[in-house]
Amino acid sequence: MLDANFWQDKTKSKNIVKEKKLYEDLINSLNESNQKLKDLNELNHLAIEENNLDIQNETLENIKELKNLVKKNEIKCFLSNEADSMDCYIEIHAGAGGTESQDWADMLRRMYLRWSDIKKFKSSLISEHKGDEAGIKSSTIKIQGDYVFGLLKKESGIHRLVRISPFDSGARRHTSFASIWIYPAVDENINIEILDKDLRIDTYRSSGAGGQHVNTTDSAVRITHLPSKIVVQCQNERSQHKNKETCMNMLRARLYDFEIKKKEKENENQETNKSEIGWGHQIRSYVLQPYRLVKDNRTNYESSSPENVLNGEIDDFLEQSLYQLK
Repeated sequence: MLDANFWQDKTKSKNIVKEKKLYEDLINSLNESNQKLKDLNELNHLAIEENNLDIQNETLENIKELKNLVKKNEIKCFLSNEADSMDCYIEIHAGAGGTESQDWADMLRRMYLRWSDIKKFKSSLISEHKGDEAGIKSSTIKIQGDYVFGLLKKESGIHRLVRISPFDSGARRHTSFASIWIYPAVDENINIEILDKDLRIDTYRSSGAGGQHVNTTDSAVRITHLPSKIVVQCQNERSQHKNKETCMNMLRARLYDFEIKKKEKENENQETNKSEIGWGHQIRSYVLQPYRLVKDNRTNYESSSPENVLNGEIDDFLEQSLYQLK
């Protein structure tokens, strides 16, 4: 950063400053935690000498808060891979089952958006294909914030819902599936070669709510990368040029993620990737009837409050999956 030419490349310098801040925050938090632990230890000794139960109980509560802070920093230390600090895209696809699965896909999208809001991250809708009656057939959202990809990367897979269907007049229990795929939003410093001859670019009319706000131009863009069969699409902007630019960024991210997963698979560290996702291999089950339980099938971590989980309180599940990476 002391180099005279450091600020000439704004993108590179911005990323280095971001990385520096992440390390500084970890170091500062460690030093503050050590000092706070020392202070609490001294306070506790004084409280014991004076037989002050109120101060002892207060110290115990402060230690619990300190433990939670240390745990958060411990999680960040697990996120040391090149892509972990990047923003991410989340692709959501409804499974077979029509309206039921489409509504479930929409519930999952809301869960991740609520999680993003709780963490004070920035989220944006990239593309959406609405369901025939309710919900969504597919959707792509982008979430921006510190360590977003690292935190969410183990969410890729099949998510299963069991509930009494609100769309069934007979009030029968239904099982629905939706697939989630998380991949990093790569920056300009990562060189991904994409040849024009390998691309098929289609434009189509963006879907809208109707009325005066409906987009009547063919501004939505779909790009197919022929060698890998990867398809990306964007319709959130009225400008075809901006949608194409977003699509190219997503394609670079998808190709980067494809290469990362291929290397991980070679090292036998990759548990799931998109080609392995099957409707019989759910990573998490959300049961609303006949009992209430959310269970991760990989870590066996459970929550008896599915309403909280579906409202974005998924940190415990994310942390448990990351502990498995140790």
